[in-house]
Amino acid sequence: MAASATTAASHLLRPLYQIQFPKCPHLFSESQFRPRLLRSQTTQRLTVRATATVVVDSDLSTHKDQEKETQVDLFACPICYEPLIRKGPVGLNLSAIYRSGFKCKRCQKSYSSKDGYLDLTLTSGLKDYTEVQPVRTELFRSPLVSFLYERGWRQNFRQSGFPGPDEEFKMAQEYFEPAKGGLIVDVSCGSGLFSRKFAKCGTYSGVIALDFSENMLRQCNDFIKKDATLSAANIALVRADVSRLPFASGSVDAVHAGAALHCWPSPSNAVAEITRVLRSGGVFVGTTFLRYTSSTPWIIRPFRERNSQGYGFLIEEEIKDLCTSCGLTNYSCKIQKSFIMFTAQKP
Repeated sequence: MAASATTAASHLLRPLYQIQFPKCPHLFSESQFRPRLLRSQTTQRLTVRATATVVVDSDLSTHKDQEKETQVDLFACPICYEPLIRKGPVGLNLSAIYRSGFKCKRCQKSYSSKDGYLDLTLTSGLKDYTEVQPVRTELFRSPLVSFLYERGWRQNFRQSGFPGPDEEFKMAQEYFEPAKGGLIVDVSCGSGLFSRKFAKCGTYSGVIALDFSENMLRQCNDFIKKDATLSAANIALVRADVSRLPFASGSVDAVHAGAALHCWPSPSNAVAEITRVLRSGGVFVGTTFLRYTSSTPWIIRPFRERNSQGYGFLIEEEIKDLCTSCGLTNYSCKIQKSFIMFTAQKP
């Protein structure tokens, strides 16, 4: 009787060669390979082969491992803003992000890393469709400009009143005091000049270097690889549009935008997005070039064009109005020649 029951059970088990295993072999809880007991009108003793028992034990352990690797991540879909499901190593560092896969459960769109950065733009993965960006955007996507940015380009900002990266970082850190220990996003990070400083200072739980330029992010990745102190730091490189930030609302503690606002195609859309992702009490700090200041002679002001050489230069009053109209409060700023550092908080 036991032998006949074993034969019957074996017909109900799917052969191993018919099962489609994922890349990392495991069996899901709904797998049909789970052995099932045969019941009849009379009580019978059923013997299950030892090999099937081993597979079941392996199934349970590997399924638990999969649950650890699949999680709701801090990144969100740039289409619907739903938090992405992440499968792979945990952690906010280059290695873990690179070896992870991300997917939106609602849109069913997948995102992955390449060249050291995670691409979370709307056009990520598209093969035929391309978008033409404004000249100011395309300029910084150039491999040459990306290479030169920290090798002479950024140093020229001193002529317009920029105090230099070290002093600018010190000033920003004072404004970011309420965000210590939190997550900071360095939007329009370029080659990661300030992203790396934020990561090395150890003040924040995580740093996300975000830019639309692929080549700027590659340069940032190269700089990080050359700095042993940053090899295991909590820093991630993300390609994204500042007008479509891939984060859930109220999920970020601080946002930094160094020498960036004048490069954005739509500053109002960008600041509105920054306001959306900031938590209550979160801090936004930015620097840019002013079109003119209160000390600029009236006779010269009409000749300072708002859109010059493809950039959009604002005055201090416009920046304040932009921040407050997007819902930010506690606005303040520091001005030196054409340089301005401004800050505001989300109430």
